[in-house]
Amino acid sequence: MNVDTTTESRGRIPVELGPVQETLLIPLLGRAEETKKPGGALRDDKAVAIVEALDYDFGKWAGHDALVGSAVRARLFDAEVEAFLVAHPAGTVVEIGAGLNTRYERLGNGRAQWLELDLPDSTALRRRFFEDTERRTIIAGSALEDDWFEAVRARPGPVCFVAEAVLIYLDAERLEVALRRLARAFPGAWLVTDTASSRMLERQEHSIMNTLPKESWFRWPCDDPAALAAWGWELVHSKSFVDAPPEIRAVMPGKYRVLLALVPWLMRRVVGGYRINRFVARGAAEGGAA
Repeated sequence: MNVDTTTESRGRIPVELGPVQETLLIPLLGRAEETKKPGGALRDDKAVAIVEALDYDFGKWAGHDALVGSAVRARLFDAEVEAFLVAHPAGTVVEIGAGLNTRYERLGNGRAQWLELDLPDSTALRRRFFEDTERRTIIAGSALEDDWFEAVRARPGPVCFVAEAVLIYLDAERLEVALRRLARAFPGAWLVTDTASSRMLERQEHSIMNTLPKESWFRWPCDDPAALAAWGWELVHSKSFVDAPPEIRAVMPGKYRVLLALVPWLMRRVVGGYRINRFVARGAAEGGAA
């Protein structure tokens, strides 16, 4: 946590977040930095404005490949949500762990409803930059609880739950309970989320995560996303960065583009443990961890 209580008088907003919530600033910076580049991975002027408004030591992440990776990840998540909106233009998108993301700004179609869920400290910060509208609602809540389910039920279906860089930070046992509950409550819903392999969790000390306390690190190892069928979530497809379409590959750092072109098998070995997945809720059996 990086807080300077004198900064608001200077017009900058202090950051007061828990250790896991603090990780939401990495993708924020990634989108802002890519926006500043000619031909960056995406354009997000709102992210640039938020970074400039916050009092935080973003310099510790300067030049890290993970910043580009987070923007590429956002593009891949966007593609999944776009597919949902094409199929269900008047449905509901629920961002679990919304952080300071701007997917509504990028993809809002004027018809779908959006719910943006996060823990109270993250939500308080989010409300400094975003407001509720007729089609967008920010709510405080936890992915591990169900007190926000009624807010989802009050919106039109079908529903697409989006959890970008959220579930990987949760304990596996509690996450299983939560995902089983979610599958039973919303059969037929989509879930778009990322998973990280056991090997990735073991190597966090060599990643951008070593700039943060260990309380902020990934906790849920998932070596086979298809295994979530036991929790009520049928895997539709699973992709790594190697499977990104050409227009997204084109904005990756040069060294990765070369490796993808020359030795794709090596890239699969390096990044294949991190996957972006689409699931559909088929309902979870009673009992078990639920």
